[in-house]
Amino acid sequence: MLSFPRKYLSKSWPAASLWDVRHPRCRSVGLLVGVLASGSAWADLSDTLHPFASLGYSYDDNLLRLPDDAPGFEGPRSDTIRQLQAGLSFERPVGRQVFSGQARTSRVTFDHYQTLNYNGKDLSAAWQWHFLENLDGHLGGSYSQTLTPFTDFHSSDRNLRIQRHEYVDANWRPLARWQVHGAFNRDKFSYDLAVQRYNDRTEDVAEVGGDYLAASGSRIGLVARNLKGKYDNLRTSGTQTLDVGYTQKEIKASIYWYISGVTQVQVLAGVARREHNYFADRDTSGLDGRVTAFWNATGKLRFTAAGWREFSAVESALLNSSQNKGASLNATWVATAKLQVDGSVQRERRMFNTVGGLVLPFDASDSGSKASLGMTYTPLKSVQLSASVFNERRTGNAYLGNSSYRANGASISATAQF
Repeated sequence: MLSFPRKYLSKSWPAASLWDVRHPRCRSVGLLVGVLASGSAWADLSDTLHPFASLGYSYDDNLLRLPDDAPGFEGPRSDTIRQLQAGLSFERPVGRQVFSGQARTSRVTFDHYQTLNYNGKDLSAAWQWHFLENLDGHLGGSYSQTLTPFTDFHSSDRNLRIQRHEYVDANWRPLARWQVHGAFNRDKFSYDLAVQRYNDRTEDVAEVGGDYLAASGSRIGLVARNLKGKYDNLRTSGTQTLDVGYTQKEIKASIYWYISGVTQVQVLAGVARREHNYFADRDTSGLDGRVTAFWNATGKLRFTAAGWREFSAVESALLNSSQNKGASLNATWVATAKLQVDGSVQRERRMFNTVGGLVLPFDASDSGSKASLGMTYTPLKSVQLSASVFNERRTGNAYLGNSSYRANGASISATAQF
């Protein structure tokens, strides 16, 4: 799928007018606004609301992520995709409070696999709140409707995934060098296709922690987390009903090391234990975490490197969860004031736990890699043109539905802010 340019997802939007008040149709509206609000208030409104639109075209030579030796469903393995997006973002400070959000709709169509055509929806709203001098946090939520990735489920039937995300967090600094914090996040996933509804689930994460804030800008602390996953529809095996829900408990060190203005390292790592509601012999524990390094090499050339070992849920009929080990490297080169080049590589290995404690006579794992290269040209402040290419590979096992495959593709897009 096409990705929306990061520029238009950030909070730093350039000012733009919603209407051209010189147009005859807008004169009466302008008179009414002049009566109801001052000129400064109208300017504030135009600086707050930012409509945008995007048109994209992409090609994928293995759209459904089919095994290398498998023919395509109903013909070719490849397809071309068109995507039209329109939306509105806003950011409005009110005193020390900041309110922001975005509403976006998209129409995605496929040349061959037309049964996959769908309307995408993305909504988000956030409140960045501040009280007193030492208490702040966030409250917000989002709603997303998009096509489910084909990585672990291959079908030419349309399978929309709806994800709802709600969160709240708070930070309190009782002393200048110390802070305590807490947070709660809920993610709810639901699937349109009946044969995928066994993956409908809710994940709740609660955490508490504390940090020491160094004068250099670095931070070190501890975080305790409890993650609970609950599936809406219980699975069955013969006459048995399987509750494949899970609980994960974590204790981790949280470190932000400000080495210099060009180099920083962020660490969230420790131990985790994942327990399953059914078949406790599948319970597992071990190191769990992520390390990310940021390096601004020249001011125009930036690198971000990450390594991780994490537990994750898997959207599969046979597999329940996985322990993922991987690494990635991203680079950004600001070639000119109007041209930016981005590249990334990633490699990850997944070790699976099966549904119902099924013991397999072969290695229950896969490994995959991704690489991409993109270019963004901004001829005007309100116009952005993008082009990118990608390569994706996986080595897996056909018996688990995660067969080996290769995929290549390219995309172009144009985005305008009004």
